[in-house]
Amino acid sequence: MNEFSVKTPRFFLVVSLVSGLLRQAIICEAVAQSLPLSPTAMIAASDDKTLYLACVTAKRVLRFDTVSQKVSGFVPVPDPPLGIALSVDKRTLYVICAAPESRVCLVALPKMKIIGFIHAGHTAMAPVLSPDGRTLYLCNRFDNDVSVIDLASKKQICRVPVTREPVAAAITKDGKLLLIANHIPSGRADANYVAAVITVIDTGLNRAIKELQMPNGSGSLNDIRVSPDGLYAVVPHLVSRFNRLPTHLSEGWINANALTVIDIPEMRVHGTILLDDHYRGMANPWSAAWSPDGKMLVLTHAGTHEISVIDFSTLLAELSALPGAYDPVKAADVFTKSKAIYEQPDNLPFAGRSRVRVKLDNGDLGPRASVFVCQTVYVANYFSDTLTAIDLSGGITKAKSIPLGGKPAVDAVRKGELYFHDATICYDGWQSCASCHPGDGRVDGFNWDLLNDGEGNPKNTKSLLLATKTPPLMSMGGRADAKVAIRAGIQNILFASQPQEDIVNSIFAYLQALKPVPSPFLVHAQLSAQARRGMKVFAKSGCADCHVPGLYTDLRAHDVGTRASGDKPTDKFYTPTLIEVWRTAPYLHDGSAPTMRAVVITRNPRDLHGATSNLSGQEIDDLCAYLLSL
Repeated sequence: MNEFSVKTPRFFLVVSLVSGLLRQAIICEAVAQSLPLSPTAMIAASDDKTLYLACVTAKRVLRFDTVSQKVSGFVPVPDPPLGIALSVDKRTLYVICAAPESRVCLVALPKMKIIGFIHAGHTAMAPVLSPDGRTLYLCNRFDNDVSVIDLASKKQICRVPVTREPVAAAITKDGKLLLIANHIPSGRADANYVAAVITVIDTGLNRAIKELQMPNGSGSLNDIRVSPDGLYAVVPHLVSRFNRLPTHLSEGWINANALTVIDIPEMRVHGTILLDDHYRGMANPWSAAWSPDGKMLVLTHAGTHEISVIDFSTLLAELSALPGAYDPVKAADVFTKSKAIYEQPDNLPFAGRSRVRVKLDNGDLGPRASVFVCQTVYVANYFSDTLTAIDLSGGITKAKSIPLGGKPAVDAVRKGELYFHDATICYDGWQSCASCHPGDGRVDGFNWDLLNDGEGNPKNTKSLLLATKTPPLMSMGGRADAKVAIRAGIQNILFASQPQEDIVNSIFAYLQALKPVPSPFLVHAQLSAQARRGMKVFAKSGCADCHVPGLYTDLRAHDVGTRASGDKPTDKFYTPTLIEVWRTAPYLHDGSAPTMRAVVITRNPRDLHGATSNLSGQEIDDLCAYLLSL
């Protein structure tokens, strides 16, 4: 046997192995190319030549060369990337991969290779580096807290509790305060004042020290950015006029789209301005980006596929020219005080000369992340897998559309996701389905007095998860099934003409494809010992009679003793599913129970939804633990 004959089997084994890996890589790449990219987060390198884009659906990070205007590399990541940051030495990308047990992928540059991981919380996102580059802060959206990570040891120091669904963060120039945008309101929805808040964290103490109250009706906060001079922060958001009958749309009668400015030295809300025109909306403001000199601010409007270009000094002048905030405490009588609180959103001014609206190219859909490179703003378009580049150095020039890849096949689910977020099917572009059902068709935390069941009986927004499987829809079963509800929503909430069946069928397909998010109360995807005890209490108390395991609803209407003052004595309410109930507070049809414990203890006095009055304190805790784990 000669030397060649001895080595030949090994040679072919190695070749076969390498060929197999190569084929697998080619197959994986082909599968990835068939998926949409869905760019949702973006940062610019300091060389002014490179952008990094986190693409959610394709689970990858792209490197984009601003000189050649082409993608120059990518790295696949294990879970959808919801945020990205660059180390101070420019040698490492911190890619936040969202999952029930999220990970920070450490990506070495320029090789674009994953070299390590750091564990994080549930659906981590929005990374922020301390000015010295030693600490990384992450928003754990469904744990309702912020991770503080020491980058030298690559370990979590602590977690800081915040209010509800933190989705964006910004650090002050001196690094002493971290500002957290909480996505939706917390607490009861049947109050006169309901709004999301900004949590202020002291980074020296690693604890929340203040909450900045946003204007009444504020919700769907998606971003927060500190100005280059460190004096201001800006927050794009919606203002929901939940106290009004939704009879029309003009002037933001139902939902308006706004920007709130925060004075950082005084750590207070400086003012809020509406981004819409009086008779034409700019739905779903998503992200903000400052020009390097801080003179310009760009906001993306994901619903109407356009951007706002704001001269910030002019905006400050417009806010300063407004009358001082009315102090209801000093009002002459109780009626005036309550009216001032109740109607506060009505007094918000529309933007004047400070804002110019710019329509993107017709093919650029769903603008989300945005960054400046010198005087050019780049906008990442979620639904079209494109970048928009606009040179603002000599005034606003024509937007340039740049493809990030091929054009993958668009199925009904993807089309439905676009339509669900698309405000151009709404009359005058004021809102989209996602305006009241943010976070992939979930809840906004508000009560709305929709007219399908009369006036004066507002109902809490319901999650659309499982809506296609749990007819009829709405608290009182006002819509026979999901397609009927979609048609009615387009006509009566978006005030559009007779909806096209393609739009209805596509949104139905999107809702049908929604999957429950595993509860943050699970322990490594399993019920805790307390929740397992609570499952027995759930059965013993008769909760399972109506919340039948499986869909956790019997699809029937009941009198459960929760009628509010505006309800009729004969009103009954359909059993809601308990799947993902941890995410849908406040509870009951009128949003009067801020927590699951309140449902069991204070809103069930006659044991009409489960025999809970005789449960011990421990049994109540166990029951709540089980419910919140579903």
